[in-house]
Amino acid sequence: MRESAKLCGLEIPVETIESTDGVDKVFGDALPVFGLADCDYSPGTPDQAGARLALGSLQAATKLAINGEVCAIATAPVAKSQLAKVGFNYPGQTEFLADSCKLQEQDAVMMLAGPQLRTIPLTVHCALAEVPGMLSIDLICHRAVIASRALQRDFGIENPRIAIAGLNPHAGEDGKFGDEDQRIIAPAIDTLRRQGIDVSGPHPADAMFSPHKRASYDVALCMYHDQALIPVKALDFDQGVNVTLGLPIIRTSPDHGTAFDIAGKAVANPSAMIAAIKMAGDCAKRRTSSDANG
Repeated sequence: MRESAKLCGLEIPVETIESTDGVDKVFGDALPVFGLADCDYSPGTPDQAGARLALGSLQAATKLAINGEVCAIATAPVAKSQLAKVGFNYPGQTEFLADSCKLQEQDAVMMLAGPQLRTIPLTVHCALAEVPGMLSIDLICHRAVIASRALQRDFGIENPRIAIAGLNPHAGEDGKFGDEDQRIIAPAIDTLRRQGIDVSGPHPADAMFSPHKRASYDVALCMYHDQALIPVKALDFDQGVNVTLGLPIIRTSPDHGTAFDIAGKAVANPSAMIAAIKMAGDCAKRRTSSDANG
């Protein structure tokens, strides 16, 4: 942290802390950094030493959150290939957090949130050809219920409106372009409505992200990774935040990768990281208020 600040020409004193007690008092004079682990500073050059430090930081932050010593965590992008070399056996940080919280992988829901749009990919890191076979009525309903509850508890939306995207062009056009929309997605929507959740769809994905459509819902539940991430990154790349819904702890992260090509050059835009930290704090305040009110 000291080397990074120096590189950017910033006068930021750093103080190492060994516990969270009294951390608020440190902020007035220095940036508190938890823990004693360190490694050589080599921006843009991922290595195993850096991966071990990143993994240790993730583990420590998660433990603090689970124990209630911090109200939220905001994780930074990581090099998954390097993490795998030091014993990280998860597809990503979201799956690690679910396991740490003793939840099933499907209980941790990735939501991408920006000033103009929120989306949830129903399926995430898999080949596009595998998506139709992974879809089910139960999966859609499970993710939609988690999203609805999280939007109420953490985002203060009393009656969340969920727009569900179709899988095929024109949402299948009555089976002409595939039957998944009628066979899987539409029955899931009917089931959710019977549960009292405000859902609509299946919507043709090529039209549901237009300005007038976005105004009609609070989150879009999409069928696959790029269907959800492309519109968010097109609209809100520098302020996009990845929020993990369904966890007993609050976790956010900037919705972008490591950008090693510009690391250490003092040219990266910090807006998404700032947005992630602010959103974590806002969600923590709302959750505390919601839990206090029952």
